[in-house]
Amino acid sequence: MKDLRLILAALLLLLPLPALGQEGLTALARALPGGLTLAQSGPGLTLDLRLSQPVPYRLRLVDGPPRLVVDFREVDFAALRGEDPLAAAGSPAAVQALRHGPLQPGWSRLVLELDGPHGIDSAELRTDAATGRARLQVALSPVPQAEFTARSVPEGALFEGLPATGLPAAPPRRPGDGPLIVVLDPGHGGIDPGAEREGLRESDLMLTFGRELREALRRAGGFEVVMTRDADAFVSLEGRIRIAREARADVFLSLHADALPDGGATGATIYTLADEATDAAAAALAERHDRADLLAGVDLTAQDDLIANVLMSIARTETTPRTDALADQLVATIRANGLRLHRRPRQAAGFSVLKAPDIPSILLEVGFMSSPRDLADLQDAEWRAAMARSVVEALQRWAAEEAASSALRRR
Repeated sequence: MKDLRLILAALLLLLPLPALGQEGLTALARALPGGLTLAQSGPGLTLDLRLSQPVPYRLRLVDGPPRLVVDFREVDFAALRGEDPLAAAGSPAAVQALRHGPLQPGWSRLVLELDGPHGIDSAELRTDAATGRARLQVALSPVPQAEFTARSVPEGALFEGLPATGLPAAPPRRPGDGPLIVVLDPGHGGIDPGAEREGLRESDLMLTFGRELREALRRAGGFEVVMTRDADAFVSLEGRIRIAREARADVFLSLHADALPDGGATGATIYTLADEATDAAAAALAERHDRADLLAGVDLTAQDDLIANVLMSIARTETTPRTDALADQLVATIRANGLRLHRRPRQAAGFSVLKAPDIPSILLEVGFMSSPRDLADLQDAEWRAAMARSVVEALQRWAAEEAASSALRRR
């Protein structure tokens, strides 16, 4: 009876949503190796996904650009890692991008970005009685934009029914009011693995480093640490900022280890927010980070409209010099501890994850996975410990300067 109640409770989460769905088991299903294919079907296309067992799912269409979003409760896509259905012969040209993976605990997501408006012609999940395996088939075909708009859901509906994230809201803090609250943001995660090299994923490397840095901060004392994610789960860029604000963060530190096509970048790099990127590489990284959010079904292009530009400008007038001071302190401390820095260690770009106007926010590229030397360092526990110590020392010095400046302002 207990198992039945759990199944019913999970299925009830799916009922209010404007979607096509399949009621089934709630236990974790696995995608089978080679079990995801995309095929041309007349003027449209067919998605075919083979699973170890049936699982509840829901389908939604989202515009800007057109996307099919499929949420599962839940599917482990690990067996498909490294496979690229878009590279297979006969793959439909209408699919521009594909992403799948864990979204939040208990939920997985698959996203198809399409080259134009499509409608869902049919969706069916069949179970083989002999093996217990399941097969989801979804057929789509082109439709007029007006029809697509009528069928699609707004961006805000993409997380309806998912577990709540974040912390209770609390009043603003002043520097020196108790421990320094540091929000660590291990980049990517879940449906978005980030950069990948030699079987390693940026999301995994940064989660490991984030956990180690959290422990180093706790051992140092004087810090309270909040993680935007502590598992291989997707958190939207907007969600990461919301977690920082609800935690009353004194500082937001996003952790990355990206890769650049030319492979020339090496060493730690500290990024702050700017409308104009420092160089083409910085612009490419900012675009890639936001692109990953889009592939997870979330579009942040208009988020700044939610807050009056004047109020944001006022907040940034105070926050920007504090952010710059922290960035300079990180560069100085990493250099003093003998760790490698990029030839231009202080850069700026329009990273959406840094756009909280009232929180000093830094994006730290710990290294570049496209550099063999950096990639080796990222896998070295001793090197990571030295980098964590450098970050802790920089935050301690910055916090001391912040407290002293705040005391002077109160006089």
